[in-house]
Amino acid sequence: MVERKSVLLRLDPAVHDALTRWAGDELRSANAQIEFLLRRALKEAGRLPSSAAEQPKRGRPRKEPEE
Repeated sequence: MVERKSVLLRLDPAVHDALTRWAGDELRSANAQIEFLLRRALKEAGRLPSSAAEQPKRGRPRKEPEE
């Protein structure tokens, strides 16, 4: 497993509230939402390193349909 880095991030309270609501709407934690958005921005800018690990899957695994 890839070692994860910790970062202290200071946000305007209104930005944090909006981010938390958005994350909740997408069933992510605020931290996972920030990482998702940063990865998307890096990819769109052509700056996401090819060596970057995939974003970890979060939450419960999906149930397989029963036959």
